[in-house]
Amino acid sequence: MPKPDQPKKLTVAVTGINATDNPGPGVTVIRSLRANPDFDGRVVGLAYDTLDPGIYARDLVDDVFLIPYPSQGASALMARLQYINERVGGIDVIMPTLDSELASFIDLEGQLQELGIGTFLPTRNQLDMRSKVRLADLGKEADIQVPRTWVITSVPELYQVMREHTGPVLVKGVYYGATLARHPDEAVAAFHKVTAEWGFPVVVQAFVGGTELDVVALGDGEGGVVGAVPMRKTTITSKGKGWAGVAIKDPALLEITSRFMEATRWRGPCEVEVIKDNEGGYHLLEVNPRFPAWTYLSAGAGMNLPYACLQLAAGEAVAPMTEYEVGTMFVRISIDQIASLEDFQAITQCGELLSA
Repeated sequence: MPKPDQPKKLTVAVTGINATDNPGPGVTVIRSLRANPDFDGRVVGLAYDTLDPGIYARDLVDDVFLIPYPSQGASALMARLQYINERVGGIDVIMPTLDSELASFIDLEGQLQELGIGTFLPTRNQLDMRSKVRLADLGKEADIQVPRTWVITSVPELYQVMREHTGPVLVKGVYYGATLARHPDEAVAAFHKVTAEWGFPVVVQAFVGGTELDVVALGDGEGGVVGAVPMRKTTITSKGKGWAGVAIKDPALLEITSRFMEATRWRGPCEVEVIKDNEGGYHLLEVNPRFPAWTYLSAGAGMNLPYACLQLAAGEAVAPMTEYEVGTMFVRISIDQIASLEDFQAITQCGELLSA
């Protein structure tokens, strides 16, 4: 047992460790936790695929377990989490990092609490309020400008949209993906691509040109902001992902984030995506309900939001944070990890890989 004056060494489980060219946020969340000098805990990686690169980042994860895909439902997930909890001797906190899994983890929050596992997640209502389907309504409620948006389920509806709006549009899936379409043929192709991957409905949003800005933020669940770091992407991949970016000072961007938090009483992490047009206007594109893949920038800039989220999930109080180092940059790299065939066989055959 730890001495009374020693903090408990937490065991935290983190999902989304698929650090590919379209990376999940899990690895950057774990790196942020490891970067905090007060963190001396155990990290359990929760993976969906045996080749998720984070599985083999042995300096980051102590143990790794495969978990069922979200399509298999909350019951399958809970059964697996109960097994993992017993296998590692108790999980203190789970930090989900993927959009598609959040609903299941939110539904299981009460059962997880019974096992002594803390989370710091939005409610189902909050999750729905910021969805792409309801973003325009949220914009009106929070007094945030949102590009004109249509929610459709058929190609004829898409053609009607393209007749109403003569400019380019973004065709988006409910969870992920945004394809720029400049004419109806491109829009139809994007529609079929989105529905094949994510189903219905499809969100069509009027394209606004300008500079993309993003904010990683943490809401306290009472309408306040625990902390927020705005960023401008400086290098973007062919998939539209930020490969490099810089922390910026932008009071208007932080004000939009604050309005979102106040309107939704958001609880947990999020990413606010905004376009600043050539006239200086701000347009809210979407709000992702989890940490983004570039979250490590917050730790590097002196505002470690994943660690603050861990503290809140563990029941600790966290004071609002306002200071971060403007001009801090991130530049992503690709590296070759060396892994053993034995580790690959263990995760493939047993669904788990434990520390020595």
